[in-house]
Amino acid sequence: MSENGRGELHGRGGRAASRTAVLVCQGRAAADGRAAVGRFADPVAVRLLRAEERTVVEQVRAGTPPQGWRERTGYESVRACAEVAVPRTVAIDEALRERTGSQLVVLGAGLDTRAWRLANLARTDVWEVDHPASQQDKRARLAAAGAEPAARSVHFTAVDFAADDLATALADAGHDPAAPTTWLWEGVVPYLTRAQVRATLAALAGRTAPGSALVLNYQAPSAKAAAGRLLTRLLGDSVTAGEPWRSLWKPQQLAALLADHGFRTTADHDLLTLARPLATPTRARTSLRTGRVAVAVAVAEHR
Repeated sequence: MSENGRGELHGRGGRAASRTAVLVCQGRAAADGRAAVGRFADPVAVRLLRAEERTVVEQVRAGTPPQGWRERTGYESVRACAEVAVPRTVAIDEALRERTGSQLVVLGAGLDTRAWRLANLARTDVWEVDHPASQQDKRARLAAAGAEPAARSVHFTAVDFAADDLATALADAGHDPAAPTTWLWEGVVPYLTRAQVRATLAALAGRTAPGSALVLNYQAPSAKAAAGRLLTRLLGDSVTAGEPWRSLWKPQQLAALLADHGFRTTADHDLLTLARPLATPTRARTSLRTGRVAVAVAVAEHR
């Protein structure tokens, strides 16, 4: 692993660790203890951030935007991310509390903190699957924070979804395909091509026993969201410029895709709908409308 002049960690193939993962972690840290109290909490998030990454978090928490165009852009990105992170995290956490058994696989784990903060994972073995560069970065952050898992065990499984065989990697890491698994796929699908999404689901289907479930976050198409994302790339936003969206799905398209791979969708809601009962800010309405969380269960006869 190497580091470039901007502090980005590089692993196999020269790819940098995900900066979007850092932004999402900043959003959760900014919202912890301030939004949807009693439903949302992530005290681990701030511990995974480096000192320079915490500055903007403290500004957002204090409601004191900085001077300067670039600094203000960073502030607004974290503020908006916090608004999106709260309903998404609450929906996923509650789905996991209802469905997680002995095995949880987190696909594209990024700086996810659930294995370190959810007490209901005490009897669960967790596999964190991510690109080698991002995973090396996270392990360094965890070591610096001295974070201890709440889960029974955590298996770090390095996979490049664009090149590696997910099924083989999970088998090598000790995942048991005969036991029910809860699969969590958050914040990853938009960054994969449709072919990569299908290949990942095929790998899941081959290792999914009856009683398993899939909790999935994805993005629906939106002309307004696409225009906004293009603008940030043209302006050279350092967080998202190198990580473009590659696939967007309508709910009915996704449900059909999941059905093709042995999963029956039982719930699918946009983040704006999920945010309303939480009484959280909704200024990032476009992102909340297009972001979705779906839950699907394995159909026994598919296997």
